[in-house]
Amino acid sequence: MYPGFWRRMAAIFYDSLLLLAACFLATALALPLNHGEAFSSDQYAYPVYLLSVCFVYFGWFWSHGGQTPGMKAWKLQVVPEHYPDHVGLGWKQASVRFLTALLSWGLFGLGFVLMLFDADNRALHDRMSGSRIVFRLSNPA
Repeated sequence: MYPGFWRRMAAIFYDSLLLLAACFLATALALPLNHGEAFSSDQYAYPVYLLSVCFVYFGWFWSHGGQTPGMKAWKLQVVPEHYPDHVGLGWKQASVRFLTALLSWGLFGLGFVLMLFDADNRALHDRMSGSRIVFRLSNPA
């Protein structure tokens, strides 16, 4: 049995709060480079910078134990699809997962709605990255 839609959404909500704080901190660190002024819409490096912060957040946790803080709170873990006893993903797999998760959100969340119709509750980014989310009460040895 795999975790359902609402449990995964709860973990995403939890992580989004932490990620928001990380983005505020990243912005505070970048503001001196912009002379303390707000970033304008024609400064394309800023959104790329924040997207990089988001990637490092998810990539680090997915590749080092397979659990973001939100996933840990809801007892979820990402594992490679064909090796469910492994802990975490490689950076390449985490990159594919991150980019396709962005696509899932970019399609107004339809990539996540796919979970409701999949027998194993896999979202678009689970399928595309060859990973899955499992319940994990404790890390395997």
